[in-house]
Amino acid sequence: MYANKSSILQLASLLRAHGIIDVVVCPGSRNAPLVQTFAAAGFDCHGVTDERSAGFYALGLALAGGRAVVVCCTSGSALVNLHPAVAEAYYQQVPLLVVSADRPAAWIGQLDGQTLPQPGVFGPLVRMSVNLPEVRDAQDAWHCNRLINETVLASVHHGRGPVHINVPVGEPLFDFTATGLPAERVITRYAGWEGRNEGWRRLEERLSSAERPMVIVGQLPPGGRFAALPREGGWARAVWLAEHLSAGRLPFGCVTNADVLLYAMDEGTRGRLAPDLLVTFGGHVVSKRVKQFVRNNPPREHWHLASDGGVADTYCCLTSVIECDPWETVMRTRAGGGGGESTYRSEWMRRSSEVVPPHFAYSSMGAVGGLIARLPERCTLHLANSSAVRYAQLYPLGAGINVCCNRGVNGIEGSLSAALGYAAADPTGLNFVVIGDLSFFYDMNSLGIAGGKSNVRLLLVNNGGGEIFSSLKGLDNAKEGLSYVTGRHALSARGWAEAAGFSYVAAHDQASLDAALDALAAPSDGAGAMLVEVFTDTARDVAMLREYYRTLKNKQ
Repeated sequence: MYANKSSILQLASLLRAHGIIDVVVCPGSRNAPLVQTFAAAGFDCHGVTDERSAGFYALGLALAGGRAVVVCCTSGSALVNLHPAVAEAYYQQVPLLVVSADRPAAWIGQLDGQTLPQPGVFGPLVRMSVNLPEVRDAQDAWHCNRLINETVLASVHHGRGPVHINVPVGEPLFDFTATGLPAERVITRYAGWEGRNEGWRRLEERLSSAERPMVIVGQLPPGGRFAALPREGGWARAVWLAEHLSAGRLPFGCVTNADVLLYAMDEGTRGRLAPDLLVTFGGHVVSKRVKQFVRNNPPREHWHLASDGGVADTYCCLTSVIECDPWETVMRTRAGGGGGESTYRSEWMRRSSEVVPPHFAYSSMGAVGGLIARLPERCTLHLANSSAVRYAQLYPLGAGINVCCNRGVNGIEGSLSAALGYAAADPTGLNFVVIGDLSFFYDMNSLGIAGGKSNVRLLLVNNGGGEIFSSLKGLDNAKEGLSYVTGRHALSARGWAEAAGFSYVAAHDQASLDAALDALAAPSDGAGAMLVEVFTDTARDVAMLREYYRTLKNKQ
């Protein structure tokens, strides 16, 4: 029988799945659920009383066997007695997996027995250190699964070395009623093209046999375009979803309006159009709907292509990582599957083409759409986070337009500074910035940075606060705190813009907006730096957006 603790059952199941056999166990009560589960699951258990000896005994086993070995201890000072062996394993590059039982976090530092802060106790002497959650719901279970997979993989990634898995174990400790180990998702990692390893062969096979292959491309570095994609085979049969942060780099047709498409679909259609194979690469995807679509309709396999081999389980269904240059992989992977476009891809492309770009009356969305419609064929568009990047995604964008956005952590700070730095390094190109008021006033000092700004055109959408918060369901119930949450203000950029050498134009209605946008998007011809400030009303904007989405839904 096994301990009735989900995190421990997941750990034992995944260690076995990753081929780990040997476990050195030390005595104790807090780790008794771990020891019982390892023993019942058929691991080769080696009992050693002294943790100092146990660590080095495990190191010897790993050296002789050429594979990872677990050393499992109870909580408190037992763990720090493993430190010398961990240090030795780090410098000898031995894959030692330290598994430590722990008190629940609430009891650390509360004068409870055998407690000390165990997460991260080995500092830089381990390749990875994680603290497993006590599993209470599906999200905890996913998180626990990912952490275990990622940590085991880290012990043999780019060399070898020790890792630490800390396992908080709450009372009761001795409930050994579980009758079996769960079937857990195993994440595998494959590195490099050399020898056309098993990972490449499996990916090719899956691309050839998948009925509904989908590729989701996150943010890509600015500048340049990838080479043309082969017109036949698995990649060409796949549905490619991309946003403005990546679509301009891809040399073929993509679905760039998946966010509104998914909103308009009913649940049955989403399920029917969900992928059975998902391949991803690139950085962040802006659309929450795209992420929820995959999470709610998980494919059988999800392959992630990453140059660093990192485990990024955005869609909660990752099965394999290939450490590679993503586009080289796409170009060199030979996958059959018949010629021409698949019916799956055809339906996605048809639905995408049938969505008419929105036309809004005077509003924040209308201002962003109006600028995008006027952009020259070759330029760089810088989008601030929050509303700006999402409104831009509502409109089609020309293939020659380069798009930049600080989507690393999606913060509002620094959007303007980053755009100005980029423009300084790109003095011959026009750089357009779409930014909301909170992002602008947070970063407005950047307008005063010395240097030429004649190639910078700024569209500032000023609705007197953070408009994106007003659209969040339920937030209008926070009547007392709403003005603080949304950052309400009555500021204008005029004085600061003119002081910084920008020509300034304000728009308060459709006629003045049209004139301002015509001037903003005109060829440079020495026009110099320019800022257009559009004053809009949040309540009206939100009402328009809701009506637009309601109309989308009704058309299905």
